[in-house]
Amino acid sequence: MQEWAREMGFSQIGVTGVDLSSAEAGLIAWLAQGFHGEMHYMAAHGLRRARPAELVPGTVSVLTARMDYLPRDTPPDWQARETARLHRPGEAIVSVYARGRDYHKVLRSRLQRLAERIAEEVGPLGHRVFTDSAPVLEAELAARSGQGWRGKHTLVLDRAGGSMFFLGEIYLDLALPPTEPVSAHCGSCQACITVCPTQAILAPGRLDARRCISYLTIEHAGPIPLELRPLIGNRIYGCDDCQVSCPWNKYARPSTLADFDARPGLQGEPLAALIGWSEAEFLRRTEGGPIRRIGHARWLRNLAVGLGNALRAAPDEAARAPLLAALQAQSGHADEVVREHVAWALAQASEPAQQ
Repeated sequence: MQEWAREMGFSQIGVTGVDLSSAEAGLIAWLAQGFHGEMHYMAAHGLRRARPAELVPGTVSVLTARMDYLPRDTPPDWQARETARLHRPGEAIVSVYARGRDYHKVLRSRLQRLAERIAEEVGPLGHRVFTDSAPVLEAELAARSGQGWRGKHTLVLDRAGGSMFFLGEIYLDLALPPTEPVSAHCGSCQACITVCPTQAILAPGRLDARRCISYLTIEHAGPIPLELRPLIGNRIYGCDDCQVSCPWNKYARPSTLADFDARPGLQGEPLAALIGWSEAEFLRRTEGGPIRRIGHARWLRNLAVGLGNALRAAPDEAARAPLLAALQAQSGHADEVVREHVAWALAQASEPAQQ
């Protein structure tokens, strides 16, 4: 099966059982503390996430799959390059995974093909495929099936592949021998905790999503809390800081697929240019990609925050002029949340420049 999986673009597959009862207490506590924020679906599905056989009756095994997503042209020093982007405040940063095609589309179709290939070998097979699209404890299943260990940032880490990969699952009514989990290798490293701009990683393995920039720029629909806006910097969709800082990601591998290559306009672009996209252009540029799901208004909200932070960092009036012009062009936007964030951003022009 590993060979079939590699032919379909997966880097590794594993198998685990369906008894996740030992993970239920942690899930309940995380939800009780409200760390899921406005992701109400997390609470709505409750413990079904930890009970695969309740979600898909008849499931007795879960096949997990990993797919690397760094673009094919990723250079060896990619971590240093991504860090350097943070020091160019006028440049928009989109999380690496979101610069290409929507991973849901890529993984789902290939997982389905893998399930069909297994069925060709063993006969009729009851199955259902998932990739970040249903109440599934993906990271827990991946760790139990030997895809890696849970890092202190809660993501799955592999010694030979870092964490720059997507996860997918096939729930099966076929009993398969499980693969062995691996031991953790974070040691005393605290890089991901230390680097987090908003200190969303409260302790090893304990994440408050409400403070996470990925949550704030993607899942959160309303105004971004005032105290967190300056910390977002120029990140307009997602955040990779905890992964970029991780020593294990020097082993992260580029994808073999063209799907995850960066699209024009989503890497190295000025914030001032992106906020000028009309809704029609936004929809055209993000067609088939993950960014489209947040909609044009939320995109503009995020860009306004980035521009406000860039204004505060701008060294002189010449540098501020294009940023101010881009923001002023959106000051009369129909969406109230966009207008409020634009007003906040414009007010940053009078704030002392960051050193």
